[in-house]
Amino acid sequence: MTFIQNKGEFNRLTYGIAATWLAMGLDPEQVVFYRQSDVPEIFELHWILSCLTPKGLMNRAHAYKAIVDQNEQTGMERDNGVNMGLFTYPILMAADILLFQSDQVPVGKDQIQHVEIARDIAEEFNRSFGNTFRLPTFVVDETTAVVPGLDGRKMSKSYNNTIPLFAPPEELEKRIKKIKTDSTPPNEPKDPNTSSVFLLYKEFAKPEETERLHGRFQTGISWGEAKQELFKVMNRYLEEPRAKYHALMADPDRIDRILAEGARKARTMAQPLLEQVKTKIGRFR
Repeated sequence: MTFIQNKGEFNRLTYGIAATWLAMGLDPEQVVFYRQSDVPEIFELHWILSCLTPKGLMNRAHAYKAIVDQNEQTGMERDNGVNMGLFTYPILMAADILLFQSDQVPVGKDQIQHVEIARDIAEEFNRSFGNTFRLPTFVVDETTAVVPGLDGRKMSKSYNNTIPLFAPPEELEKRIKKIKTDSTPPNEPKDPNTSSVFLLYKEFAKPEETERLHGRFQTGISWGEAKQELFKVMNRYLEEPRAKYHALMADPDRIDRILAEGARKARTMAQPLLEQVKTKIGRFR
């Protein structure tokens, strides 16, 4: 809601995120999979934690700083386009982490700060009201690279350089053809480790396929051929998830049932800790 206030678009994105996780293999029987807005305890804890969080900590949050920097570079007022939802979003994420007593939080390198902020907030609460929250630590898979986008930068909707996972094959191929490459002639060796095409290929190909294409980069392959090889492995990998995704999106009631059950499990876990928090801060009975 920090960026989208259109009901239809908001619903479509919400279902799309849930369907993506499910289509890519997440098993709701093995995890607690919920829609954040279905667990009101998260938002209640968010407010409590907001009362303890220094504004200076939020001033240092990456997302907020990025907007401020952009505004200053373009001569705009420094907080132009910043709403309180965006500014305090790290506290909401902290509530989501701490309410379930998370020990380890798997994140990408660009999300480490959110876990660090959650830990800082937990420490402040524990100092003020006694040991309550576990102190979470981040877990980063060092073997996973930042996924490059069409322009070579990190793939991000903010940069408009994404390849939609479940696009039909013809659109997928069209997007792949737009990946930025250099002017190295077709028969000249190319460095696979600096190529967005190869880095993406590694995420979807089998090890022996990756090794084979690595050799072709070193001996010479045209960018057109390399992109065609990328399309083949991506399309093959995504064929089954794509079908599952579209089936789920055509049946929103099924998604709602899965999320409702996840919310029931989540609230069962969250309510006792929230009661403990409220008792410690001295709520009226």
